[in-house]
Amino acid sequence: MFESAEIGHRIDKKTWKQREPELRAALLDMQFRLLREARFAVVILVNGVDLAGRGETVNVLNEWMDPRHIRTEAFGPIADHERHHPEMFRFWRVLPSKGHIGILFGNWYTDPVSAHALGHETREHFVRRLERIRQFERMLAAEGVLLLKFWFHLSKKAAKARMKELQDSPKTAWRVTPQEEHNLRHYDEFIRVSDEALRKTSIGEAPWLVIEGSDPYYRYLSAGQLLLDSVNRRLAQPLPQPLPQPLPAPLVPETQPLDRLSLLAAQDYGRSVARKDYEDRLETLQGRLNLLSRDPRLQQLSLVVVFEGMDAAGKGSTIRRLTQALDARFYRVIPVAAPNENERAQPYLWRFWRYIPKFGHATLFDRSWYGRVLVERVEGFCSEADWMRAYGEINEFEEELSESGVLIVKFWLAITPEEQLRRFKERSETPHKSYKITDEDWRNRDKWPQYEQAIGDMIDRTSTQIAPWHVVASDDKHWSRLEVLETLCDRIERALKARG
Repeated sequence: MFESAEIGHRIDKKTWKQREPELRAALLDMQFRLLREARFAVVILVNGVDLAGRGETVNVLNEWMDPRHIRTEAFGPIADHERHHPEMFRFWRVLPSKGHIGILFGNWYTDPVSAHALGHETREHFVRRLERIRQFERMLAAEGVLLLKFWFHLSKKAAKARMKELQDSPKTAWRVTPQEEHNLRHYDEFIRVSDEALRKTSIGEAPWLVIEGSDPYYRYLSAGQLLLDSVNRRLAQPLPQPLPQPLPAPLVPETQPLDRLSLLAAQDYGRSVARKDYEDRLETLQGRLNLLSRDPRLQQLSLVVVFEGMDAAGKGSTIRRLTQALDARFYRVIPVAAPNENERAQPYLWRFWRYIPKFGHATLFDRSWYGRVLVERVEGFCSEADWMRAYGEINEFEEELSESGVLIVKFWLAITPEEQLRRFKERSETPHKSYKITDEDWRNRDKWPQYEQAIGDMIDRTSTQIAPWHVVASDDKHWSRLEVLETLCDRIERALKARG
């Protein structure tokens, strides 16, 4: 991977003085076109051998372009408070929006390479982390992000010479840290592991760009030219054609079971509970949930509860019965509506990553990331390729959360068309409930068969062992609330028991 970056690439001063002003002007023009068109974001990963000039190169890029539209982030070792979130949480938070450039030091490659090179984690875990990175980067590419992965390289001999040069001068000796001295002593191990990391993650959508770092002029011009050419190639591509607003949903679902029996139709909607029994069991289950939320073992977990369902299925009232049992400092309720302008400028899952709770806390989602395979699919707000891709991305997202200590509990509150119509009429005729019913609710009702098909596909493709769907027949709200509470308590108890 690194042979061509160990042959002594150099640029003489005359060539530098000739090319630097031209490249600088071209980069600035490119940056403002990128900002003006705001078609995609650019993420630059800065990795490589210590003392290979990574920081100096990024400083030059910021000097050549307008730093107001560049977000440079440097990540150190994972801090204790960051360990209370999934590993990728801190990187999701700083992704640039469309039209902007993000430069990331100490990014998602740094810890896996360092941990494996120093023997702190097994090869199996290292390979698993690389696979997770590949999935993440493919998702970014599919969302339109231009990902540039720079590796600044020095041979072992050049790295030793560079360190000695800096240490021999009182003016620059401070630039060599104990960590860099330690890393140089383990140069061979780091290069072996880095070589494997680059090979396994140099995917077609985001190949590694290796730059020899011994000569600053060569390094600056190479990085700048690669950035310029990559962005200009993307800008030269035709603008994507906007989707019709909306795409017409098929009148009849494209694929149905031969007997026409759907998952939702197979539910037992006759389940009910007497009022007195409901009140007694509600109090008991809320008390059980409260005790579980205060269990010390929950400090090693976080809780995500997802509520989906047809309009008027009772999501809001069910959530209120849960929160009545919880300390307000423990949870957060996130109602999910159509994405705003800022959210549309980011990868789809970005707006949900922001609300993933830290250990010892919970987030309750009133609708969720499943909107892409439900309303966006049926209403034609995204392409078929987008919602088909979303099943895999959602499964990977939930698997990553689960592996990081997040307990995911997903509920689909199912009601019959007849019960929905009754509730719609009740809302329309009740002054203090009329705000709950909208023209959109009636339009969605007209597409019941399409939604029923989308729901069945969603459950079939995303109900996994780590994050299964719990389908709750909800024609009787009292029975539904008790079922949700009991299921949630059972899932938390099993998770706590697994923790010991």
